[in-house]
Amino acid sequence: MSSEVKGGRRAQLEHTGLRHGWTTGACATAATTAAYTALLTGEYPDPVTITLPRGQTPSFALAAEELGDGYAMAAVVKDAGDDPDVTHGALIRTTVRRLPAGAGVVFRAGPGVGTITRAGLPLPVGEPAVNPVPRRMMRDHVAEVAARHGGTGDVEITISVDHGEEIARSTWNPRLGILGGLSILGTTGIVVPYSCSAWIDSIRRGVDVARAAGRTHVAGCTGSTSEKTVVAEYGLPEDALLDMGDFAGAVLKYIRRHPVDRLTICGGFAKLSKLAAGHLDLHSARSQVDKGFLAELARRVGADEALRAEVAEANTGLAALQSCMAAGVPLGDLVARTARDEALAVLRGAPVTVDVICIDRAGTVVGRSSVA
Repeated sequence: MSSEVKGGRRAQLEHTGLRHGWTTGACATAATTAAYTALLTGEYPDPVTITLPRGQTPSFALAAEELGDGYAMAAVVKDAGDDPDVTHGALIRTTVRRLPAGAGVVFRAGPGVGTITRAGLPLPVGEPAVNPVPRRMMRDHVAEVAARHGGTGDVEITISVDHGEEIARSTWNPRLGILGGLSILGTTGIVVPYSCSAWIDSIRRGVDVARAAGRTHVAGCTGSTSEKTVVAEYGLPEDALLDMGDFAGAVLKYIRRHPVDRLTICGGFAKLSKLAAGHLDLHSARSQVDKGFLAELARRVGADEALRAEVAEANTGLAALQSCMAAGVPLGDLVARTARDEALAVLRGAPVTVDVICIDRAGTVVGRSSVA
């Protein structure tokens, strides 16, 4: 194999030939940046350039703009690349209004953006469904625009998505208690396209690259946050990182035929609870978190009847985990151990040791198995 062949997430994406896209959070940040610039200067930057969490600086064309008394609106059309995302083509609008000095940045849900109505999500009940990383991106860009053009940075940001309430019916938002529309999401700003066949092929290539480089320890990660976790835990180089996404089975089956000494699987607690329950495809359209299964696991590690009932009725897997953590019940560790055992069963005796790390949305380790 050529020494120029590289591994890691970027190389996997390049190998698929698929075009990446932009998250709703990146689009909202671009629209916010343009609107606040216009509010302070009277002119819209078009295209508008933003900086993503990993340093990329994409530019976005504006699809609509409106400058009024004390407010400015800008809109961006979401381009999901080659990913079959239901929000592809959605028009994401942000309206920015001045607030008194010291008010900070306040987020509002406009038409087509949901509101949190149930616990267990990364935002309090009553808040607009604008996730933490997009909020941070928008705050950072508001501060930059304010510093450049003499603003205070105290603004109200109202985010809307045309036809968002209708689009949201095709998502899990209604079941999760996010009512009224879509969520504004994203941890990197980039939508990685997951064509099943192309991505599985890229996983296989990633294993081949790692083996050719002499790597004896590789990690299958569900996303960028889990990649950061395993790098912090084990110092693994980029070519030892496999972006498995939802395709846990593809990683395990290929490593069964092409073994490495050690495999770490790292991902979100809820997603890895699906692996623990025996699912090898972790996509939300093809497998769901089984709270009854989690309640049974909780019983095995000491949950009483009341806690088991709370877990079984939890809104999300994370809410179930939080209930157990508050009660001192190590559900996260048992999910990690059970997921490891399922992985070992798929490996069918291949000479590979496995450990599993479960994280929350912030990347904090909430469960881990030993190496077996």
